[in-house]
Amino acid sequence: MAIFLQQGGCQCRAVRYTLKSRPLVVYVCHCTECQKQSSSAFGESVRVRAADLEIGGEIRAYIRPSSSGEVRCEFCPECGTRLFHRRASYSEHLNIKGGSFDETSWLVPAGHIWTASRQPWVSIPRDALTYERQPESYDRMIARYASGP
Repeated sequence: MAIFLQQGGCQCRAVRYTLKSRPLVVYVCHCTECQKQSSSAFGESVRVRAADLEIGGEIRAYIRPSSSGEVRCEFCPECGTRLFHRRASYSEHLNIKGGSFDETSWLVPAGHIWTASRQPWVSIPRDALTYERQPESYDRMIARYASGP
């Protein structure tokens, strides 16, 4: 079995993390919250098992409401880089913000969610799994990611 190890952190390097196992899924979210949070057209989420992540440094959080329950948004208190999102509905997992990894070429999304609010100039591959809003289940994306590149 191949060893998987990826590292990342915030812009000022006060917070560093190590992911010790392959993610469950990587996907792109086009919701307006991710657009605002990333100051871009979308956010890239990397869902992992919380037990597979080691975090060094202080993180702060704020809780924001969402249509599917509260989201705990975690960031570096020094530079403000958003690093993680957690939800009570999947407490054994969390999402790492894809752009916070040191090396990102391996981040190939298995699908796209909230495409109803996608910026019109963003192209999504024809064979991509897409969801206009929040998917009821991530099972199809998880299966596609597991069989991916």
